[in-house]
Amino acid sequence: MLSWEERRLMVKVAKLYHYEGWTQAEIARKQNVSRPVISKLLNAAKKEGIVEIYIKDETLHTVELEQQLEKKYGLKEVIVVSTAGYTQEMAKRQLGKTGASYITRNSAKIKSLGISWGSTLLSLIEEYPYERREDIHIVPIIGGMGSNYVKLHSNQLAFQLAQKMNASCSYLYAPAIVESDDLKERLVNTKDVAHVLEEGRNVDMAVVGVGNPFKDSTLEKMGYLEESDLSSLRKVGAVGNIGSSFFNAVGEEIDHPLNDHFIGLNVEEIKEIPEVIGIVEGSHKLESIEAVLKGEYLNVLITDDRTAQALVNE
Repeated sequence: MLSWEERRLMVKVAKLYHYEGWTQAEIARKQNVSRPVISKLLNAAKKEGIVEIYIKDETLHTVELEQQLEKKYGLKEVIVVSTAGYTQEMAKRQLGKTGASYITRNSAKIKSLGISWGSTLLSLIEEYPYERREDIHIVPIIGGMGSNYVKLHSNQLAFQLAQKMNASCSYLYAPAIVESDDLKERLVNTKDVAHVLEEGRNVDMAVVGVGNPFKDSTLEKMGYLEESDLSSLRKVGAVGNIGSSFFNAVGEEIDHPLNDHFIGLNVEEIKEIPEVIGIVEGSHKLESIEAVLKGEYLNVLITDDRTAQALVNE
């Protein structure tokens, strides 16, 4: 049981610290004690219920989701964006803006940055601020030649991001998926393609999207996937893709001809990159995101609050 004097001292110290903004060192000098004594008094005030701390802000919910997901999946960082009332396009733009901000804050020591493809990554680049980063090199990590949806192609995104950063970039002159083992073998062994793929394997950081091949798929939009492909992917348990590398519900790369015919980094090679940032929105991709996290392919996840809540509840 606290004496009246002890309780009074705790209240006095707590008021000076929490209400009047005094530092622990300043309070210690006023009370003529050491700073650790003040620290102990403040902790004791919380334990005794004299001080209760409330965080009153709408972002508290998203911060709690971030912490839960970081702990659940062992991630370096999770950023959850509140998208209540947003259209899908507005949500993608907000995620793109958040991804751009993360990269600008965390790329000071980065010399090379890999980029995948997709509409969310296009939003990131459209939101990216102009800066001078002559010391960084942008590398596409998946092929994507063709006339459909060129703005979503890895080469185009690499070029646009390099312009925004005032940086250099490489180009991967190859389709994302080819028709045969033989054609893939010949392409990946050409000097230019082999060089860019090797650059991709050695980037310091990569930013990727996560796809659901069966719903709103970039690969299907680009004409790489037909109904017969989707049917066979379902049969072997595919639930998602990074670039054009497909994986199952526990994040393992599946055994399927499409995985043998794509040109770009596969999920195991992406896993070896020191920092991989996944930017993905939409609860229709929930199973795909969960599989990627189980496979430990990402270090950083940037997503919307509804998807984050669903991941926590899984």
